[in-house]
Amino acid sequence: MGAPLAARYAAAQPVVKLNDPPPLDSKQEATRDKRMKWWHDARFGMFIHWGLYSVIGRHEWVMEREAIPVREYELIARQFKPKPNAAREWAKLAKAAGQKYMVMTTKHHEGFCLFDSKLTNYCAPKQGPGRDLVAEFVEAARAEGITPGFYYSLMDWHHPDGARCATDEAARRRFVDYIHGQIRELLTNYGKIGVLWYDVNWPLNWHGWESVKMNQMVFDLQPDIIVNDRNGLRGDFSTPEQRIVAETGGRAWESCMTLNDSWGYHANDDNWKSPKTVVRNLLTCAKDGGNYLLNIGPRGDGSIPEPTIDCLRAAGRWVNSHGPLVHDTDPGVKVTRSQFAQFTRKGNTLFVHSYYWPGSVLNLAGIPTKALSAKLYGSNVQLKIQQTDLQLKITGLPEKAPDPLISTVAIEFEAPPTQDTDNVRKTRERLSA
Repeated sequence: MGAPLAARYAAAQPVVKLNDPPPLDSKQEATRDKRMKWWHDARFGMFIHWGLYSVIGRHEWVMEREAIPVREYELIARQFKPKPNAAREWAKLAKAAGQKYMVMTTKHHEGFCLFDSKLTNYCAPKQGPGRDLVAEFVEAARAEGITPGFYYSLMDWHHPDGARCATDEAARRRFVDYIHGQIRELLTNYGKIGVLWYDVNWPLNWHGWESVKMNQMVFDLQPDIIVNDRNGLRGDFSTPEQRIVAETGGRAWESCMTLNDSWGYHANDDNWKSPKTVVRNLLTCAKDGGNYLLNIGPRGDGSIPEPTIDCLRAAGRWVNSHGPLVHDTDPGVKVTRSQFAQFTRKGNTLFVHSYYWPGSVLNLAGIPTKALSAKLYGSNVQLKIQQTDLQLKITGLPEKAPDPLISTVAIEFEAPPTQDTDNVRKTRERLSA
């Protein structure tokens, strides 16, 4: 990861002005809705950053940030000896968290490959692990009914042509052939893969990477796969990083985030998100039709830091008991203003997810759509409704939150509800005149 950080490399390469890159070809465009249905339904995924940097324990950019020479860094590959089938623990945790797909770093910026590659000796089967870690990951994900996906960094600090390809055509040819060849290996040797997640296309642009040819090869090998936008093309979905920003015009998007502040394992990064924050972020993505790809950073031996396990299990208890409110809701919620809640919608039903419980009375401002009924999600006890131009008031709630994480009130309307806060302001002015 760290695509925004790579922007500082821009000064090192000549600026090449080209027309906007082309979209996917017509066949890929025509099959997009079908290819992406499972992904939209899944909504919640696990990102896994794992590599040699996990042995060091100072996050995934340690090679570059600490200026570790290539030959010195290579020695870590001999020390990288993860326990057998570590990915089984990841997959079981993903299932407990309610995550439906998993995306693992097959090669990060450091250039070390977790898969069996005939194009380099700098890969797990030929180094310390002595086995194909990607094969173990794929097997573990499928055993839990989870769709596997591959992250692959185009940028490569280890390959001798990884930087010089920007100014040397012979180096560019060698390096692009290497990258295309490894993508071919990944999409040939492991069966059906759900997602190809490109990252950091420095130091080339889409034209230099031959990204059109790259994607065509990908779809020839895996017709049902979906690809992101980080090889310089638009791909099937956008990838806002460490923030939740909904796309416009119906374009698919996925917010990717760390659980603390580091993508790779950092022994002293203790700034962990709470389970409440994780669920709140997931609901924010779901509200606007996006996906949430939440990262874990296993240690060098493949074990998962305990705070990660505790957080995802707690969040998963909520996600798995409120599954339809995450996986089966409609995008385009037009009720957004609240100091204590997030909203999702299914048809005419608005789900008010209260992360700061208001007590026995729930007030929502400026919803002109007529409310018909209200109840706590998972309960048949009907709540009382009072509605004016200014306010929708729900009474009869318990004083304390029923769910320690996030409690949900389901309100049925006569039509999809909207919120008119401008009318609230005008009504206030009229009443106070």
